Amino acid sequence: MGLNVAIVGATGAVGVEFMQVLERRRFPIKELRLLASKRSAGSKLAFNGQQHTVQELTAESFKGCDLALFSAGSSVSKQYREACVKAGCLMVDNSSAFRMEDGVPLVVPEINPGEAVKALQKNGGKGVIANPNCVTIIALVALAPLHKEAGIRRLVAATYQASSGAGHAAMVELQEGTRAFLDNKPFTPKVLPWPYAFNLFPHNSPWMEDKGYCEEEMKLLKESHKILGDTSPRITATCVRVPILRSHSEALNVEFVKPLSVARAYEILRQAPGVTVLEDRSKNRWPMPMDVSGKDNVYVGRIRADHSNPNTLDLWVVGDQLLKGAALNAVQCAEVALLGKLAPNANP
Repeated sequence: MGLNVAIVGATGAVGVEFMQVLERRRFPIKELRLLASKRSAGSKLAFNGQQHTVQELTAESFKGCDLALFSAGSSVSKQYREACVKAGCLMVDNSSAFRMEDGVPLVVPEINPGEAVKALQKNGGKGVIANPNCVTIIALVALAPLHKEAGIRRLVAATYQASSGAGHAAMVELQEGTRAFLDNKPFTPKVLPWPYAFNLFPHNSPWMEDKGYCEEEMKLLKESHKILGDTSPRITATCVRVPILRSHSEALNVEFVKPLSVARAYEILRQAPGVTVLEDRSKNRWPMPMDVSGKDNVYVGRIRADHSNPNTLDLWVVGDQLLKGAALNAVQCAEVALLGKLAPNANP
């Protein structure tokens, strides 16, 4: 009783992760269609020990499909949405195209799994589930259980974002730029706007002059409100690109409505789905990107009281943005909507 599944953007960084997640979680697949641009059509990718040929994405690609996992950018998602939905195929989209659209559920399955089911056309939904921004997902997997306990009044976030958040080409550019730096050779970046090796800079997403923030920072505010179903938390962020290959880190300063002790926060998070607490205080050892790369869970540590403000805690949160921040979360959304369950993480 497998499903016909399409992956749009199959040759990209997240597309490859889609295949690995589906295989690892033993998602029931009858037919797998790998879809990409005309340039990538004809290439082959391995899935479950077999080679699959990448096909050119067209409006006809979704006929007979039950699920389409999209990670090819907002413009592609917008272009093919109608064809996908008209074919009766559930679209789980990793771009920002539909996240804030009324009636399109924005889902983190550990937080609001019921919203995923609302997307199904047989329930009157629009046939689309939006995958949140990676920074939002990683933060909320840790914060939502604490919000449920004590209510978030204000969140101040500083993020440290890996090159893979800008795609495979940015990872290659970081490697090549680092090699050139060490060899004392000139290097001109083409993917990111500034030299990346041994450097960092505020996030290069579009600058919103009227807000005074970049788009990435505003996503955390808007998406968190929609996912939590609560617009009362006040949220501000500073997003920074740092020269590592994979996994985002976040320093979160959280003021709560009700008192919440450090001990109680640890107790909640040790029981929270999708969360791993990792630390060794005697060695000043906390989660690092190398700990979480390739892992499903969001890792948390260094929870401490902010003595400058009542009812406030600081948390250090790290997550693999290609997995929980993208491919894994999307597949989990499909599991809830189409299979009626959220499978446990296979690689916590």
